[in-house]
Amino acid sequence: MKKKKKVIYLSISIILILFSIIISFNYFKQKNKDLENKAFSWDNVSLYFVMTDRFYDGNKSNNNSYGRVGVDSKGSTVGTFHGGDIKGLTKKLKEGYFSDLGINAIWITSPVEQIHGFISGDSNGSFAHYGYHGYYALDWTSIDKNMGTVQEMREFVDLAHSNGIRVVLDVVINHTGFSTLKDMSDYDFSPIKNDTVDISSWTPSETENFDTYNKTIVDYSGHKEEWDKWWGPDWIRAGLPGYTPGGTNDINMNLSGLPDIKTESTNPVDIPPILKTKWIKDSTEKNNKWIIPSAEKYRENLDIAPSEYIIKWLSAWVEEFGIDGFRCDTAKHIDMYRWQELKEESNKALKTWRENNPNKPGAKWIDDFWMTGEVFGQGIEKNEYYANGFDSIINFKFPKGDSLDSLEEIYSEYDDKINSDPSFNILSYISSHDTGLTRGNMINLGTKLILSPGGIEIYYGDESNRKASTNTITTAKDQPSRSDMNWDTLDQTVLSHWQKLGQFRSNHISIGAGTHKKLQDSPYIFSRTYTKNTINDKVIIATNLSGETTINVSSIWENSTSIRDFYTGKKYTVKDNKITVNADINGVVLLEKVDK
Repeated sequence: MKKKKKVIYLSISIILILFSIIISFNYFKQKNKDLENKAFSWDNVSLYFVMTDRFYDGNKSNNNSYGRVGVDSKGSTVGTFHGGDIKGLTKKLKEGYFSDLGINAIWITSPVEQIHGFISGDSNGSFAHYGYHGYYALDWTSIDKNMGTVQEMREFVDLAHSNGIRVVLDVVINHTGFSTLKDMSDYDFSPIKNDTVDISSWTPSETENFDTYNKTIVDYSGHKEEWDKWWGPDWIRAGLPGYTPGGTNDINMNLSGLPDIKTESTNPVDIPPILKTKWIKDSTEKNNKWIIPSAEKYRENLDIAPSEYIIKWLSAWVEEFGIDGFRCDTAKHIDMYRWQELKEESNKALKTWRENNPNKPGAKWIDDFWMTGEVFGQGIEKNEYYANGFDSIINFKFPKGDSLDSLEEIYSEYDDKINSDPSFNILSYISSHDTGLTRGNMINLGTKLILSPGGIEIYYGDESNRKASTNTITTAKDQPSRSDMNWDTLDQTVLSHWQKLGQFRSNHISIGAGTHKKLQDSPYIFSRTYTKNTINDKVIIATNLSGETTINVSSIWENSTSIRDFYTGKKYTVKDNKITVNADINGVVLLEKVDK
């Protein structure tokens, strides 16, 4: 009898466990579906810009791909790959880091295969500089092995989509990466002065520096037949034998000395010699795990112009993974019509991906492919870029001081210029990889940026008060802002503030895309309202509050309406057109309507 009871109890226990598992599975499945289908507009985008290599190392086995080193021979790490990869991004997605910050789009540095070797990082040859940042492209049809595999990229994008997060790639059309000794060795072109030098593994001796090879090894004035095996004069401008030299205008200059792709050319060309050699080697080395499947049809002579090849290669990433947008590097250095061509090809590719993957997260989304661009120095001005494929341009002129005294001046101007025109938007930021880290009162800076009308960009670590690199081996201005993500020293006070603001923005499309209206000067209180299609979203926000404050909310809500301060979680009921709130120590109140 006892044995029979034990069997019954065991059976009941198993049934209850299975029932619990089913309930939990359905709960999380529905939760993900809710996130995926959350109301979204690029006009209210909170775009997290992550330098993938410096963010999180999810797979240490790929850290030294192509023979790269983490520490150069002079002991510096300032320009080396640090290990961050796509798998690391996926891990942080699973942990909820981006969702907790209210992020609805992630911009990752270009994941295309970069030059394999290093160049001199500065004029003094102080450090080895690799293409860890994604701006030294070698092959647009492959993912860089340091970043991960095609399958890892697919998993990242699918998981982001299931969390309602769009994925934006940094793209480069203007230039290729520099020539390096390693690439010469790997792809069989040797314009060198001394055949006894092993260019596959050269590093400077104690009496040399990282610029020495430019002076004593590489022949930049001869060996035309060897340089012809590189990109070739039909593809790029460079100060090399047989190549067209760089010009003096934005389109034909060698920006920062980089090999300039002849983007303005309409002449049909063959595949560049280096890629012909590389693609044969890819086959013998069985590099299929890193070749973008949708790009394989473009890895042959298409008899089209250089820009047209790159546009097809980039659109293949969209067709393969369902990429949602591009951040276009050096936008003013390419003819406008080329950007329009990229937009059109990418839109087609995104539609193809959605048709081919009807059951994947994001396949039911209806927003068009999105493009923002880097036009260095541009602010909130609408110009010809918006008529040539761009939905947004990065706003270099967003005020970066940490005072909140001029918020109304900023917000009212941005609202007047941006949200009154449905075809115009910007992407405001406080820090970037090119212009440095803005630091100060990070509570105020978070308030100022995240509550701004229009799109916003959060540079990785702004939300955690990441410090600049203290490497003193070089004075190179860009490097300090690209320090490793400070996972071990997150500023929890700052992070918590940014998370609350970010989630509130994510929950309310009116923050970025709605109409701004000042309600009170001191303390500063304003409303944002958005009424479009089936969405009717209204909020009231106050800053610089202290203690108990009475707010007139009659312009937004009626008496007896239940209101919550999202920042503190406190609830109030409108009475006599007012509510009396108790602000947190940071002085921010985020009011929203809730069910009673």
